[in-house]
Amino acid sequence: MDFGALWRFRRTTSARKVPGMSLNELTTLTASLGFTERNDPFKLFAEWMEDAKKSEPNDPDAMSVATVDEDGLPNVRMILLKDFSERGFVFYTNFESQKGHEILATGKAALCFHWKTLRRQVRVRGIVETVSDAEADAYFKSRARDSRIGAWASQQSRPLKARFELETAVAMATARYALGDVPRPPYWSGFRVRPLSIEFWHDRPFRLHDRVVFRREKPDGEFSKARLYP
Repeated sequence: MDFGALWRFRRTTSARKVPGMSLNELTTLTASLGFTERNDPFKLFAEWMEDAKKSEPNDPDAMSVATVDEDGLPNVRMILLKDFSERGFVFYTNFESQKGHEILATGKAALCFHWKTLRRQVRVRGIVETVSDAEADAYFKSRARDSRIGAWASQQSRPLKARFELETAVAMATARYALGDVPRPPYWSGFRVRPLSIEFWHDRPFRLHDRVVFRREKPDGEFSKARLYP
């Protein structure tokens, strides 16, 4: 903990209120000043995610996922994180979707978590691998039945003439799997982003933010750490 920084922050905020920040937010900010001294990015992310679950009104596990197409033009969309460990960050999708094609072509992706209530952000860049069939089957089975039907009905990212066309496909898939379990489609599975870099950002007054990044050369290598200018 940088006690000098903590003292200066308390001294500054005692003299004036930081615009747009409540007392609770100031307390959270004060308590998190020591995060730049941490050395395990996975444990730090897990703690920040738990904080987000307590403060975010909706989807604390939401993240933007960035990819590039064959021309190098970027795409980004919001997706829910479904699993996390030292092995990486996991989400599930239709592999025949645009993001599926782009990830399978490049084997790379970037993630960004932004928790507005906490004034925190985490950015991840890494190599992408597919999860095992056992992992994909287990998660697919945990989904609501209608969501599993939807995975069969939706030709994700491809042109749709009218809503009625989708509803017809849902009705047909529902009839096909009226009895018994709904199996996982062969084109539906998960990706695991194995991070080469993880950056933690915390808002500070006057845009003098705290940033620390962990980097490594390969997915199973050791991280080095560096602080960054805001």
